[in-house]
Amino acid sequence: MPVPIRRLIVALTLCCALVAGATACGSGQQSSTRNTSAAAQAVPAVDSPSPSAEHQKFAKTRFVANAGLAAGATYQWIVKPWKAGKFKKGAKGRRLALVKAGAAGLFAYNRLKAAQRNAQGDPTLSKALVPLGAGIESLKGLASKLRKGDESAAGPFDDIIGQIKEAGRSAGAPVKEQVPTAAELTKS
Repeated sequence: MPVPIRRLIVALTLCCALVAGATACGSGQQSSTRNTSAAAQAVPAVDSPSPSAEHQKFAKTRFVANAGLAAGATYQWIVKPWKAGKFKKGAKGRRLALVKAGAAGLFAYNRLKAAQRNAQGDPTLSKALVPLGAGIESLKGLASKLRKGDESAAGPFDDIIGQIKEAGRSAGAPVKEQVPTAAELTKS
């Protein structure tokens, strides 16, 4: 089946335009970086916000988001199965519950550390979270404790999340649970 000559010309023209455009963008990039660095040297540094001011800009919002994700993951995949008895030896679905709890524990620990860093950008939050630093660090060994059959290991996660929520509420940043997806859990 022959291709009409118009389609062939249009396709050829588009291909040439794309190749020419990609080539032009590649060569212009080097000159634009030189111009940008020269412009950056000419502009005084006073106009740009300092890194600490930028860090503090959304400290409460970032804290609420990270703490909310940690609280949601903890409740959904650690506290609920713990209260349902899924971590007991011989319980039906124990292995899957342990895998999910391990992933949720890593995710929650990661988000709690991020929330702790975010809180440092706000003086009120920073003061409220100072006593919780050791508690957050103690959450590292949850998976091994659960694997060994220590059913009370999930309790400290619940306690720390409650304390984080209370600290956020007292600092004017109330934390609401946000259950992350399974894909988000595996990214941490």
